[in-house]
Amino acid sequence: MARRCELTGKAVLTGHLVSHSNRKTKRRFLPNLCNVTLQSDALGRAVRLRIAAAALRSVEHRGGLDAFLVKAADGDLSQGARALKREVEKKLAAAE
Repeated sequence: MARRCELTGKAVLTGHLVSHSNRKTKRRFLPNLCNVTLQSDALGRAVRLRIAAAALRSVEHRGGLDAFLVKAADGDLSQGARALKREVEKKLAAAE
């Protein structure tokens, strides 16, 4: 399982751990990934995703999973999230 957020594309970063003597050793900055179940209003079902904590705040700020997916760029989303976005857009278009 990749250490990448399914909604924002946030991934592992690398950098240096710098000691008091200014020695530099490689380290990794891991994203704060959480397994969450989000409710899709358009689809009427729950969806399980592995997203970063910051992405969870963004989803709530934008007004839910459906609103987040409609505004999100396809390049940031994982393959499963892209399929979910297409499903949501199809349901919303049929409702209008």
